[in-house]
Amino acid sequence: MPLTKLFKSFFESEKAGGLILLLCTAFSLVISNTSFSESYLEIWHFPVANHSFEHWINDGLMAIFFLMIGLELEREVYIGELSKIKDAILPISGALGGMLFPALIFFLFNAGTKTQSGIGIPMATDIAFALGILSLVGNKVPNSLKVFLTALAVIDDLGAIIVIALFYTKTLYFANLLISLAIFAGLLVLNRMKVYQLWIYLVAGVFMWYFMLNSGVHATITGVLLAFAIPFQDGTEKTISYKLQHFLHKPVVYVILPLFALCNTAIIIGPDWLHNFSENYSLGIIFGLIIGKPLGIIIFSYVVIKFGLAKIPRGLNLKKILGAGFLGGIGFTMSIFISLLAFEDAEIINNAKFMILVASLLSGIIGFLWLKKACK
Repeated sequence: MPLTKLFKSFFESEKAGGLILLLCTAFSLVISNTSFSESYLEIWHFPVANHSFEHWINDGLMAIFFLMIGLELEREVYIGELSKIKDAILPISGALGGMLFPALIFFLFNAGTKTQSGIGIPMATDIAFALGILSLVGNKVPNSLKVFLTALAVIDDLGAIIVIALFYTKTLYFANLLISLAIFAGLLVLNRMKVYQLWIYLVAGVFMWYFMLNSGVHATITGVLLAFAIPFQDGTEKTISYKLQHFLHKPVVYVILPLFALCNTAIIIGPDWLHNFSENYSLGIIFGLIIGKPLGIIIFSYVVIKFGLAKIPRGLNLKKILGAGFLGGIGFTMSIFISLLAFEDAEIINNAKFMILVASLLSGIIGFLWLKKACK
């Protein structure tokens, strides 16, 4: 299966991003548990224009991350893995199973408790880490597996964004929401009118983000909406969609995601950290990511293949799909993101982040070892 130039760039940037995220996470964890902890935490709580630095990263810069994800999803839909129904069914089904099973496992552990709201935490897959680990397997990884995992993770992220919009909106201000959606509708009209000046979409996108931020719906949704409003045209290197996605790779990988990791993995590991593994939400996160993810992905993939609804691309088989399922258990970015929205108790958020790191680390190790053997 040939890979497009932009997909190769996307894959390579995410591979580098996985290593950078790992280093940033390790640094943040270490410094958060030293005598510099208080000073380090103050950096992220430093006020900037009536909001903390942390707030601007999570609500502002992450919208740009989702814009890049949205552009990649758009490309997949128009000319990539999702452009043909027969090809799209497999990663879509895998992603759906990979969201439902972890959510079900978390619900079984937390039904009726105050942490039930964390049901969306184990549903997500971290693209950067997942592709980063896949790249470590070596050059024997078939292109079809790279494409499958990328499509799976992108769809997964879209699912997480929908979950955020539907279930993690506490107070809704309809006027601001309607203004934001009206701007989005206006951009769609400009798209249909073949207006190809990128600056118009970006300036309007800033206003759309502002009103979405003040609507109660998480502002990062704007990134995906803006991506689909920007004209795709024929997807060649001369199009504004291609140029923007190509431009965003480096700032997202080398600035935005590292800042997110440094800010949100400032986790204080207390003396009773082992006790936290027995908490219901901890069990839901760990079993949801490590077991629920691969189980849901392989079962749903097997069913659509068995009934002839989807075909297995060349170089891919059920064993490799299961390996991709294990890598899907690397939640990290999106899982941490949702935990910030799901819980209000600072201690629970801190512990949930730690469980996400543990589950993601174990999923990555299992996935790497499994695929190392499967790809021989």
